Amino acid sequence: MARTAPLRASLVLVTAIGAGTLTAPGVAQAAPRADDPVRAIESAAHPLRTTGPGGSTKDLRPLDRMVGAADVVGLGEATHGTHEFFSMKDRLFRHLVEEKGFRTFALETSWTTGLRFDAYVRGGKGDVRELARRELAKGPWYTEEYIRLLTWMRQYNERHPDDPVRFMGNDLNHPAIGAELFDAVTDHVRRNEPALLGRITSLYRPIRKVSDGDAYMALPLAERARLAKNARAAYDLVKKVRPDGHDTTYAWTLQHARSILQTADIYAFDTATPQGQSGAMLYRDRIMAENTAWWHRQTGDKVLVSAHNAHLGYESYDPRYPRMQGAFLRDTFGTKYRSIGFTFARGSFMATNTDDEVYKPRTVGAATRGMNEYTLDKVSHDNYYVDTRTAPAAARKWLGKKRPTRSIGTAYPDGPHGIRLGATHDILIHLHKTTAAHRVR
Repeated sequence: MARTAPLRASLVLVTAIGAGTLTAPGVAQAAPRADDPVRAIESAAHPLRTTGPGGSTKDLRPLDRMVGAADVVGLGEATHGTHEFFSMKDRLFRHLVEEKGFRTFALETSWTTGLRFDAYVRGGKGDVRELARRELAKGPWYTEEYIRLLTWMRQYNERHPDDPVRFMGNDLNHPAIGAELFDAVTDHVRRNEPALLGRITSLYRPIRKVSDGDAYMALPLAERARLAKNARAAYDLVKKVRPDGHDTTYAWTLQHARSILQTADIYAFDTATPQGQSGAMLYRDRIMAENTAWWHRQTGDKVLVSAHNAHLGYESYDPRYPRMQGAFLRDTFGTKYRSIGFTFARGSFMATNTDDEVYKPRTVGAATRGMNEYTLDKVSHDNYYVDTRTAPAAARKWLGKKRPTRSIGTAYPDGPHGIRLGATHDILIHLHKTTAAHRVR
């Protein structure tokens, strides 16, 4: 969508009158320099018809070529509470399902939550709003936009029961490890190696007693380390309980045991120290990538991964996050991974703040000179995308420099942060103005 021509013409006219002369726009404007990043970006930019699902997707055909033969696409968000980011994810996932054969939507939420949503979209019992309330109410994705996505996924599966789409949570289990993970492991052991059941049940018992993440972190560090050791011992035992024949549940059982271990491991870091904080975050991004890779291998699905820009890019701007999920995914998939990031020039979003955990609309004004978004917003299209790898040299040079950029997490204020957009993402989607996501009521 381009900015309206009448508005641009009127601005030129006002400028001309203020200067005491009336000149045709083509004469009044100086010729653009060969190294002008705006002209270079505009020459490679593809305007978006809309940021919401429904209607023609002809405007996404160039994006298909950018995605190419990728098996995993990381689609970021510059805030955790923007309507247009969430609705564009819905739109792009539907398009990738229908045109590129993608079948899984992965979110940076817990492995257990993912299993519950996956069961729902594949026809399981329950009400989507009640399920979302139980699983997402305390986080940023408790929104009408995600209700709409989950509803579409279920409806798609009703029409395509033999080729379903699926939902995955690729993160550690937070706020609590689901009881169904423990039960799946012990049920498998009971069927295949009952002599080990008592030992594994004993190892898991103190972990099962911890009600949620806050209670877990309230335990002394030594106790958390002991629980992680228990989870490791149980996982090692489950690895040995490989059934004869063709038990298709074994791989999933082992992954459930691995998920329990991942959660226990990350809670065993001493996050009271900078080294412990960075170690935990490095571990988290690595396991998110590993879980995604496991899912792709196990299901054969092409996967769209939804997370913050920072998690899905290649470079980190924050020393607390030494290496990001996107870098680990590139290690695993090479050119079969694509990172897509969002930027926005102005607008609103939902976020908490440092004083409370209530999600409220927050608003930022237009990006200021020197920010990445300031220049990106000078392109004539309101909303557009560009391939940062194949853009003209002037654009790639500009995109390769670090500048202040909006990258807002759960809480605001946050940033701006120094980011090299070209080195962080393969594809960039820029939006002129955003609105706050709609919390479920």
